[in-house]
Amino acid sequence: MELGINEILKTLPHRYPFLLVDRILEIVPGKRAVGIKNVTFNEEFFQGHFPGNPVMPGVLVLESMAQVAGVMLLGVVPDKEKKLLYLSGVDRCKFRRPVVPGDQLRIEAEVMSLKAKVCKCRVTATVEGNLCTEAELLSVLVDRP
Repeated sequence: MELGINEILKTLPHRYPFLLVDRILEIVPGKRAVGIKNVTFNEEFFQGHFPGNPVMPGVLVLESMAQVAGVMLLGVVPDKEKKLLYLSGVDRCKFRRPVVPGDQLRIEAEVMSLKAKVCKCRVTATVEGNLCTEAELLSVLVDRP
């Protein structure tokens, strides 16, 4: 199943400039997802990171990875509009190559363990089959304020 931007906006609370996933190519809610982030020079962070050598900040690559995992996880949460997923931990993170304007990040997330309010996912980000970033992300489900 594929999800476009409208379905993503119905699932995630993030909005511009912090919505960092453009499309979900595949999803098995609560198990696995594959998403896309199109990286363009028009992104605000490239103005200062770095002038003359634009590189997507690693923390934003991680955030896009967490958002793909979030779409997958919120897909199995009842009353998801009343809940938030917080990123609560990052383990075994490695940055293998920089992400630059023109790249298309392919993000693959897979559940490692899922309990009532805590989930651990293995997530990778690649560009044209080349590994950019890998990590294990821990998320916790909380009630919206």
